[in-house]
Amino acid sequence: MWSDPGEVVAVDARREEFTRSGYLVLPEMVPRALIDRLVPEVDRWVDDGLRARSIACCTDTVQVSAPPVMELELPAHGALLTHPPLMDVLAQLIGSSFVFHHLHSDRHDAGRGGKPWHHDREPNASADPSLTMVHALHYLGGLDETVDSLVVLPGSHHESASKDSRTHLGTSELPDEIIIDRLPPGSTVLINSGLFHARRPAPPVSDRFRYFVDASYCQTGTQWRPAKPYWRHMLSRARSLGLDGGRWPELFAERHFTEYTQTA
Repeated sequence: MWSDPGEVVAVDARREEFTRSGYLVLPEMVPRALIDRLVPEVDRWVDDGLRARSIACCTDTVQVSAPPVMELELPAHGALLTHPPLMDVLAQLIGSSFVFHHLHSDRHDAGRGGKPWHHDREPNASADPSLTMVHALHYLGGLDETVDSLVVLPGSHHESASKDSRTHLGTSELPDEIIIDRLPPGSTVLINSGLFHARRPAPPVSDRFRYFVDASYCQTGTQWRPAKPYWRHMLSRARSLGLDGGRWPELFAERHFTEYTQTA
């Protein structure tokens, strides 16, 4: 129970804003010490081909197997996944019972190109739009004019639309969009996973890397479609590593998921 009335008002305002707009910016959510551990892990993930192997294990329709290493097995990535301040904000926004869905990590090279307008919400077995899925987008080096920006379309999570219904628009400017392109290192943007967003490319004038990690979480109360065919192994490994810290008993529970189905 909160004892500070001012904190109650602030939390209520944060929740209302997230519900209305579908996103929340959390500057410097990731501490410097954790950033310094995460960056070399992302480099290893990309340079050693671990990311490519992880993707291959999700696209192989002949033989489903887990990759040799998963993101959450990298110590700093595991710490980020259950970073206590992040967990506390998620509990404020969607309630204290939520389950981990997936973790992605990447390093975007200069001139790589953007990612078209899309959303990332997965369906749930109840087809219940009131249950929330959240993506935590972590920008380890922050955002500025030298790297691709994040663009969001506030309120679009209230629509009933397929993930790719705006993909044909590329990364073009849309009415009412918000450009997020000035963030200090370690900043996190929480988005309702149904919110349309895009990665808009920056002019290719810099060789700076864009270090990006995203983790997603689903409100409990139904079964969600998993993102990876080896999802049971992923959740089991998270439990064996004790990543929940004893605080979040539902975070890696298998009962919150349907069977995996391959999607286009």
